[in-house]
Amino acid sequence: MIFSKYTTHILIVALTLLVWDSAAQSRQTREEYVDKYKHIAIEHMERYGIPASITLAQGILESDSGNSNLARKSNNHFGIKCKSDWKGERVYHNDDAPNECFRKYDSVEESYEDHAEFLDQSPRYDSLFAYSSNDYRSWARGLKAAGYATASDYAQRLVRIIEENNLFLFDEDNGSELYAARMRAERGRVDEEFATQSSVAVPETMEARIDPDNYRVPERTYNGFSVYANNGVHYIVARNGDTFARIAQTFALTERTLRKYNEIDPKSVANPIEGEYVYIEQKQSRWTGEGSHHRVKQGETLTSVAQEYGIRRKQLARMNRLKMSAALVEGQTLRLN
Repeated sequence: MIFSKYTTHILIVALTLLVWDSAAQSRQTREEYVDKYKHIAIEHMERYGIPASITLAQGILESDSGNSNLARKSNNHFGIKCKSDWKGERVYHNDDAPNECFRKYDSVEESYEDHAEFLDQSPRYDSLFAYSSNDYRSWARGLKAAGYATASDYAQRLVRIIEENNLFLFDEDNGSELYAARMRAERGRVDEEFATQSSVAVPETMEARIDPDNYRVPERTYNGFSVYANNGVHYIVARNGDTFARIAQTFALTERTLRKYNEIDPKSVANPIEGEYVYIEQKQSRWTGEGSHHRVKQGETLTSVAQEYGIRRKQLARMNRLKMSAALVEGQTLRLN
């Protein structure tokens, strides 16, 4: 059979369109990306304090929802470059400069884990952890200020992705359920009751929990708890018989998040003792009150001093060039800011 040049051209065009259509069908959408990795983002929020919305937004932006060459070939979803301390596999990719070195992972999960540890362990990002895990706007601005990306509008891009895709719901307690309900609402399968709620409203089963906007005052009693502020961070004083589980439920937190705020191993089963400070927000990176030093008293530890001033233990140790395991000596002077 003999084909004319015209027929051959038509066949080429048809085949090209078929290839394009196949590629388009295999492209992952943002919604599919979120559904696939939301559980990791939430887990990392509880473990590290990084907003789940920020993790997902960075993954979407840096990996083009998992569709970029770097993501497909190297499982690198956050555009993290090799750096001098990287011992794993490497790939080379054109970015700010030609042929730059990027980290390669065995799985997407490994990329997410490295992203969380990268932010948690790099001193340049320490200031971010002073923000609440539901303050995605401050986190977005902080990432840009710390130099995570060179794009001048990086913070605005992250915020836009978060707000256009309702990712801020994942920063709330029971976030997966809130997000699922919102998606049903947008598809027209929600009842009138939910449709009248605000963008971050919680289901009626959670109405008995305190509204954070109502307890952020110098002192307020709620369900027997008096809420105080120290170094701009809110806390309660534990009473005999109090448990992290009950305190977390009262203030609409997960128990794991509450333990992280107080720098306690999430796997620990210990509960607070009477008179102990229990912070219900992330502590600050430094002391903002009067005075700049603390003289160590007998029996004090880095942990007890950090709790007394509402400072994260890691930052207190770093300011004083101490190891996290360092023992304090009576009369020793510690910097607080």
